[in-house]
Amino acid sequence: MATNVILPSLGFDMTEGKLSRWLRQEGERVEKGQAIAEIETEKATVEIEAAVSGVLAKIVVPAGQTVPTGTVIGIIAEPGETVAGVAPPSPPPPAAPPAAPSPEERAEDREGAGGERIKASPVARRMAENAGIDIATVKGTGPGGRVMERDVEAAIAARPGGAAGAPAAPAKAPPGVGEAPPPVAPAGPVPLTPMRQAIARRMAQSKATAPHFYVTVDVNMDEAMKVREQLNAVVPEEEKVSVNDLVVAAAARTLTRFRMLNASYREGGVEVHPRINVGIAVALEDGLISPVLRDADTKPLRTIAAESKALFERARAGRLRADDLGSGTFTVSNLGMFEVEQFVAIINPPEAAILAVGAVTRRPVAAGGEVRIASTVKATLSVDHRVADGAQAARFMQALKKLLENPVNLVAP
Repeated sequence: MATNVILPSLGFDMTEGKLSRWLRQEGERVEKGQAIAEIETEKATVEIEAAVSGVLAKIVVPAGQTVPTGTVIGIIAEPGETVAGVAPPSPPPPAAPPAAPSPEERAEDREGAGGERIKASPVARRMAENAGIDIATVKGTGPGGRVMERDVEAAIAARPGGAAGAPAAPAKAPPGVGEAPPPVAPAGPVPLTPMRQAIARRMAQSKATAPHFYVTVDVNMDEAMKVREQLNAVVPEEEKVSVNDLVVAAAARTLTRFRMLNASYREGGVEVHPRINVGIAVALEDGLISPVLRDADTKPLRTIAAESKALFERARAGRLRADDLGSGTFTVSNLGMFEVEQFVAIINPPEAAILAVGAVTRRPVAAGGEVRIASTVKATLSVDHRVADGAQAARFMQALKKLLENPVNLVAP
């Protein structure tokens, strides 16, 4: 029986996507779960996996075309099965005259001398142009081989003279000057990447429409750190537990008791989500992305650790799957690895809350009539006041604090 391959929606505001390339050819055998195509969104390049095993009987949408979400882009069938034709989506009517491309589009769609598309951030392109370097000669280390600012810096440093911003044949330094001048920042505004445009739009929308309030607690992490150390001594490398894994597990289990924080505001009411899907904020070169750990409340701590690591690796390699994005119901953002003590986060719409976590630090605490040194962390919950009130948020943080300070329930199956 033939199965349609659909362009999925990867977020509440995603209405279309660009099919960047097919990973399998028409007539080729595919297996269930195998990546068969890649789509480009504003924030990531995402793999589409085959929902069933069979033959990629028909490619409906060719690579390079942008189509609405829900569009049939291909058909998987049984070997020898005849499939009915599916009309490809109609191209948009031509504009007369066509609008000039934006600086962002010019930067992203430029081609190399051989006609191949060169993937590079706008900042990297401008740096290369200012330095007289052909961007096609720079090896990219970003997601999908994208050329980043650091790659251009390395190319500049590797050539004779190594001066950023210099022309291909650098002029001699003025007499008496022993060093090349420092890099000169490009004049004028730097174009936003598609990811930064998406972040700007969503965060501005969140602050403009959701009345935020914040609740902060100090959590004693002594017992949690002991449990982590004991677990990591006996589990394989891929299941080693991080502080963030402990927080995600605790937040997911606490949400089972406070469902109004696992919700979304809708005009005229609140939608309480039946599943607890925790988004985990991941910092990338161009911005932030939050792949989703689904049904986090039902998973053991070791499973959360293993799946979180896989999400981080796919996000940083630019190899996220369609199922990794969208449908988040709550987000955890952790800046502890940057030695940030405390911060507040902006809610990721359409979610109702986000938990911001700082670094675990050793500091004096009062306990039992005496002062001792303990491992503590500051956690701040940002909440949409249309969905929940201060008392609900305070009780959530109280329960989260209790669970992290007595983590035996986190390691139970």
